[in-house]
Amino acid sequence: MSLRNALLLLATIGALPGAALAQAAAEVSPRAAVDAATKLARWQLARMRDTSHISRAGGETGNPRAWEQAAFWVGMTALADHGAPADIGKAILDMGRANQWQPGRLPFFADDHAITQSYLWAAKHGADPDALRPVRRVFDNVVDNAPRVTLAFVVPEKGGYGATECLARWCWCDALFMAPPAMLELSNQTGDRRYRDYALREVWATVNFLYDPAERLFYRDSRFFDRRDAKGRKMFWSRGNGWVLAGLALMIPKLPKGDPDRRKLEALFVEMAGKVKATQKADGFWAPSLLAPEDSPPESSGTGFYTFGLAWGIKAGLLPRAEYAPAVRKGWVALARSIQPDGRLGWVQQVSDRPEQVLATDTQYYGVGAFLLAATAVADLKLD
Repeated sequence: MSLRNALLLLATIGALPGAALAQAAAEVSPRAAVDAATKLARWQLARMRDTSHISRAGGETGNPRAWEQAAFWVGMTALADHGAPADIGKAILDMGRANQWQPGRLPFFADDHAITQSYLWAAKHGADPDALRPVRRVFDNVVDNAPRVTLAFVVPEKGGYGATECLARWCWCDALFMAPPAMLELSNQTGDRRYRDYALREVWATVNFLYDPAERLFYRDSRFFDRRDAKGRKMFWSRGNGWVLAGLALMIPKLPKGDPDRRKLEALFVEMAGKVKATQKADGFWAPSLLAPEDSPPESSGTGFYTFGLAWGIKAGLLPRAEYAPAVRKGWVALARSIQPDGRLGWVQQVSDRPEQVLATDTQYYGVGAFLLAATAVADLKLD
């Protein structure tokens, strides 16, 4: 596309409905990627207190300190750092102040630590001297009172899922996105290695427990070790592995180059990225169950995290551009096609811990967060 035509297309983006915006975003990079992300972010910001657009809203969906919204705010920090208008950064700060910079209510639960990534962004940008205090308090408690429990995921008959003992540690693969990037960033901002050392010790415990080296993918948790689908295939959940690949992309830059743990994380990232690329479908999406692509619906949350991770890996010099850029482009086009006529991001699998069906109208805060991360990483690559 010529520069003149690109500029003409960009000039029309602000007036386009959702479907036309999707096509425009797919055609123009990097400016249009950031513009499309900004438009989607504003659509979501207008609906942070009203969860009626979410088809399966649960008790935590409307909680501004819980993981569902936290993943959206992680994406917002990336968007703010990529030249988005001032209202994007202001929204992050307004949210943090309204939350009084408090993490979620459970002191050891990784999902309740995810929101602190946005608080740490605010602190790094000098926005509020109070932003670090509650974050330090909760992570001081974690490192000083490290849980001594197994990583086996056993749901008790009384108490159910929420009473699962191992949730005090990182016994589900999603946790690698939620907590360790925050602990590594806190270590960097404060100079206190305790947070780094704890995070890396637990990361490797989780990797050693949940990573299948033969498949180069992560089980969601230990309940899935022996589960197989109707065709005898292992069950590797798309968004679960998306959380991991994106989490690695967030963690690795927070460690010094040449650091032994960074080199190990980079090796894991490269190994996993190869399998992720191989499981991408022809339409650019990844299936909800990675090893079962046939007759599967589009799914945009896993696709968003994979597109982000692969694009980041190219820019970081870990993945060969010629080999991986086509997968990134296909992923971005699929994400752009997921924008619905009313402006929402569709095809987002609802809250779960395994592959499920998904509809075009299904959306969720974390899916938008994945889209924002993908858009900023695609913009960095300048794929046009």
